[in-house]
This record gives sequence, structure tokens and C-alpha cells, in this order.
Amino acid sequence: MQPRNMSMSGVVDLAAVKAAQEAKAKAEQARAEAARQGGGGAVSPADLVIDVDEAGFERDVLQRSTEVPVVIDFWAEWCEPCKQLSPVLERLAVEYSGRFLLAKIDVDANQMLMQQFGVQGIPAVFAVVAGQALPLFQGAAGEAQIRETLDQLVAVAEQRFGLTGLTVDPDAEPGGAQAAPAAPAGPYDALLEAAVQALDAGDLGGAVQAYRNVLSEDPANTEAKLGLAQAELLQRVQGADPQQVRKEAAEKPADARAQIAAADLDLVGGHVEDAFGRLIETVQRTVGDDRDAVRLRLLELFEVVGADDPRVAAARRALARALF
Repeated sequence: MQPRNMSMSGVVDLAAVKAAQEAKAKAEQARAEAARQGGGGAVSPADLVIDVDEAGFERDVLQRSTEVPVVIDFWAEWCEPCKQLSPVLERLAVEYSGRFLLAKIDVDANQMLMQQFGVQGIPAVFAVVAGQALPLFQGAAGEAQIRETLDQLVAVAEQRFGLTGLTVDPDAEPGGAQAAPAAPAGPYDALLEAAVQALDAGDLGGAVQAYRNVLSEDPANTEAKLGLAQAELLQRVQGADPQQVRKEAAEKPADARAQIAAADLDLVGGHVEDAFGRLIETVQRTVGDDRDAVRLRLLELFEVVGADDPRVAAARRALARALF
């Protein structure tokens, strides 16, 4: 399974937004399952550093990344800089006490993984959070830089994905670090999977219909609501001429239709605050049906980004001020 790319810069990656919701649900389920079984799921410090190969990548990295950020150290026996970096990462994995898991991958034995991550040289350090891969740094790095990067990683993992890491017990037996239990199949899993496949194939109409089929039976289904909002957004911007859309929006600041179209492009391009700010300003400039249309589109974009995002909370407050 090839990981998708994501960024910690604040850009909206629609796949990452969806993964955030799924990761939070899986993390909560794993904690509930551990509590039900009477255990806290504590692991030994020795379990915080693991060797990973291609056969175990999905289990040891992708699945584990739904409960804890996984930092990947691409290394080789012949690489002298790796011999300097790896011990630092291993020591910090223990020091950070479960806030991230360190996975060591020997590139000589795992060429496919090296290619999937686009590794051009080693040492190379990546992270996987909720199934989303992101580069951290390549080559030699000082400990201060490494710490700063890790601090940012664990903060993003907790704030955006609800991943609080592993519980570490110095007295626990090694070997306790296991993947979170798989979620039981839900009644709409087949339809949701069909929607995801349609999205991956570029069939936005099919994805929209699949999500609507789920919501017709289960109106509160969070994954379907989020997926529908994303699919409809992509469907709206499909085939649009960005230059023309932005030109029209600049020429007609009070035109609800023009500003809505530009806001959609803003969001798909990762300019979250711009999209929200544009529509809030348009709410202030319009009245009647136009104003209501802008407000409703803004609420739809809130759904795409996610209610837990602080930018959504700030925009909701700004919208309330604009309306009242």
C-alpha cells in the first residue's frame, strides 16, 4: 500500500482531512478496546524502536500510524552518516516516551519502500501519520533541528488527528507494541469503499452518489458527510478556469456566485483562511438569497476542513459577527 503525501504547513489535503477523521475514530476505538480488556495497552521502552520490512509495512507502519506518529529512518549498513543519526533518533524515541514510534528500514533489503517514498539518498527521515506520509529531513541534522521537527510532528498529530501516542511502562514486557485492533465491519463499509474507489478513479459523480446512498440510510454517518462534502467540492471546481474565476471575483466583489466559485478554488488550493475570509466578507456585502447562498457554501466548506480545525472555529465566530 503506497502512502499518500501530506504537509504540516496548513494546506488542506482532502485525503488527509478524511484520514484525520478516521484516525481519531480508530484511536478512540483502540483505547476503548484496551480498557474493555482490562489493560492500558502499555508498551516497553524497547518497543518504541522497531525494524520494518516490506512484508510488515502495512501492519507495523500504516496501521500503527492510526494510533501514534511513526517516524521512519531509512538507513544502510554502509552509510556512515546513518550510523551517526540513527542512535540519536533511537535515544529520542525513548526520551519522547511514546509520543512517536521509530521504524528503521534498511534500504538495501527494502528497495520498493525506498522507491515508494521517493528516497534519493540516505539517511532520510519521513513520518507517517494516519496513513499519510510526509518528509521530515534528509542527510545529517543536528539534535536541535531534530527535536524541533519532532515537536512539530507530535503537535500536529495530536491537534489534527487526535493521536496522543503510546503509554510506556518501564516494567512492561518487550513485545507489547501491537497494531490497534481492526475495526469491525460496518453496515455501510462496502458503499463507503465504493465511494473511495470512485474518487480515486476520478468518477466524482459516482462518489457523490455513493455517499448520498449511505446518508439516505444513515444521515448522521460522519465519514459519508465528510466524503460527500469533499466530492462535491472537487466536482464544482472540475473543469473551471482558475484565471477566469479569479478575474471575475476581483472585478465583482459583491457578486455572490463569483465569490463562491473563487472560494472553492481557494480551498482546493489549500488557502483555507482566504476561502473563509472571502465568503465572510461577501456575507457582509450581500443581502437576501445571495447572502444565504454564501453562508450555506461557507458552512459546506467548514465540513470539508473539519469542525476540530481551529481555523473553522475562528471563521464561525467571524461569521456570527458578520450576520448579527
